[in-house]
Amino acid sequence: MVRRTLLHAALRAWVIQCWWRSMQAKMLEQRRRLALRLYTCQEWAVVKVQAQVRMWQARRRFLQARQAACIIQSHWRWHVSQTRGLIRGRYEVRASRLELDIEILMT
Repeated sequence: MVRRTLLHAALRAWVIQCWWRSMQAKMLEQRRRLALRLYTCQEWAVVKVQAQVRMWQARRRFLQARQAACIIQSHWRWHVSQTRGLIRGRYEVRASRLELDIEILMT
């Protein structure tokens, strides 16, 4: 009778230990999944921030290049408008008359 009682107690203890080990394994798996989820969220946040910074830098470089191109174009247009139809020539004033030698260049 004592042996049977001890055997039942040992079996019950073994069942409880098996259940406890399975619960610990489940909790460990849940903690692992939570840690992995947090890690992936942080990684995605870092990737998004890096992408935004790279996009901002690329846009800034593009805007600088566009502004430089606009400045070059405006200066070139001004230069062309100043040299188009430029009147080159020489003139002399003599005693009684004005002698003109005018050369008109159109580009």
